Amino acid sequence: MPIARLSDLADKTACPRLVVKVGSSLLVTREGPRRAWLEGLVAEIAAAKARGQDVIVVSSGAIALGATTLGLDKGGRGSLADAQAAAAVGQIALSGLWAELLGRHGLTAAQLLLTLEDLEDRRRYLNATATLTRLLDAGAVPVINENDSVATQEIRFGDNDRLASRVAQAARADAVLLLSDVDGLYDRNPKEAGAKLLPEVHGVTAEIHAMASGDSSSGLGSGGMTSKLQAAEIAGLAGIALAIANGIHEAPIARATDEGIGTLFLPKDVRGRKAGARKAWLGGRLRLRGALTVDAGAAGALAKGSSLLAKGVTEVEGLFQRGDAIAIRDGEGRILAHGLSEYDAVECARLIGTHSSEQADILGYAPRSAVVHRDQLILL
Repeated sequence: MPIARLSDLADKTACPRLVVKVGSSLLVTREGPRRAWLEGLVAEIAAAKARGQDVIVVSSGAIALGATTLGLDKGGRGSLADAQAAAAVGQIALSGLWAELLGRHGLTAAQLLLTLEDLEDRRRYLNATATLTRLLDAGAVPVINENDSVATQEIRFGDNDRLASRVAQAARADAVLLLSDVDGLYDRNPKEAGAKLLPEVHGVTAEIHAMASGDSSSGLGSGGMTSKLQAAEIAGLAGIALAIANGIHEAPIARATDEGIGTLFLPKDVRGRKAGARKAWLGGRLRLRGALTVDAGAAGALAKGSSLLAKGVTEVEGLFQRGDAIAIRDGEGRILAHGLSEYDAVECARLIGTHSSEQADILGYAPRSAVVHRDQLILL
């Protein structure tokens, strides 16, 4: 039974496995952790476990906590060095807090610190999947954060919204609940008169993106509505529902599920997962090694399920190698798909616009059947 409404997130049949993301602005103030509020949220997590749901927590707050302890300004985000130092101090306090409060309900907390590379590299991604699966089978509550003490700007998610969706893919979760400081997605800036909360969204389109703001109102977090829409896209590729709800209130999960206050993003294919596990991983990648631009004929063929042939390629970007993940774009720059290249960038450039009958003479060896094979490609 696929998820169809916010209340389904509290239904063990519709949602056996739920990822709950907690933003920094909810968990930490300038003075320290919002302990009483967190106790209430942990009670809700314990209730979900009691009714038979697996729960994974993606928790921000390490940098903010560490900044308070170290006395760093700008919430610990004044520089990369400040953020890394704050994270190293704050992660101890954050994991200890979750372990203590979950332990009061007889639940075991398990800490996982992940970097972007852990979920972008296929082998490491599968290792994370195996660890999460074993922890959940053992009854633990995984508490996950980005490993900000070692991640640099080039190899980090930058926000836990997208991390939550990637974790949901790895854990084969049914839904993601992003607890933030807003009720959900509005049709315009919620500060404007007449702004309306959208209760349900089927697929994230360009029009939906236009409604978003990239700002984080608290100054403690790193993501805004733009990152949440990106998270919804990542989740949707794996057929996973994603909800945005206001976590400021007491018992925020119940407020979302019982009162229906929030925005629920449903995958375009509500009957099942849009893509297999490997293709969902590929589509959700945040780091790509390059890009191929294709003509209108190739774009149309891709939409019908064909592989990408060199004849349809018009431009090559990047210094990728065979097997690297790349983007496929149309002539207007819109990303049509992600795929694993069968050639390196130099070879792709030599093959632009050529037929397969010409390629053996160009390459000096028998050409592969496609530049990107349909089995290694996912449409976005």
